Amino acid sequence: MIRAQNGDSVCNSGVGGVCMMSCKWRDEQHPSFINFISCFLSANSFRLNFVPIAPDFIFNCGGLSLAFIFVINYDCDNPGPIFSRAEKLKSQFAHLYVVITLPTKEQNDSFVHSYFRYGMDIGRPTFIPALDLEMGFEKIVRIAHARGVCKRQDAISKLKAELIQTIGSIEAIAKASKENILNNTDVSSEKAEMISKFFRDCKVYLSPRIS
Repeated sequence: MIRAQNGDSVCNSGVGGVCMMSCKWRDEQHPSFINFISCFLSANSFRLNFVPIAPDFIFNCGGLSLAFIFVINYDCDNPGPIFSRAEKLKSQFAHLYVVITLPTKEQNDSFVHSYFRYGMDIGRPTFIPALDLEMGFEKIVRIAHARGVCKRQDAISKLKAELIQTIGSIEAIAKASKENILNNTDVSSEKAEMISKFFRDCKVYLSPRIS
């Protein structure tokens, strides 16, 4: 469960995933912040790996990969490298976000001015401001979680549509055997068995679920 700083929470709906952190980015941070990240990810069902990657983070959640640049020290006198790096990585990753901590008005004003001075395309990539390190990382996990849930729900919708199209109505699906589902769809043997059990085994369809 994702815990927000204001006390709100977001259920992860069973969607965790993998977080890959850049070894270079890790080595530039204070150990206490790395410990915070590790604990926060663990509490939200994400596995943390340290790997030599170009972005600071890559999340795989719900079958979707998202890349993040996490800027924790914005330099008002030299903002160029941030935007140059964003331009380079956006051509390599379909889903790229730049989370940037801007705790002061001076930094915020400098960032807004520099954003347009360097000719950034709005939303390509998406820049997300944060007041502090913890809030910045929380936003990263929230984005990964939300995109993962959307991806997972879309996959479920496609599966339902495929079943109805190839087998027929919900009533027909309920009567279909595992073999019938396998012969008429592209779903795996494991999923076919799960679907068949759902309609036939009371221990399955009466069991509690978290949606």
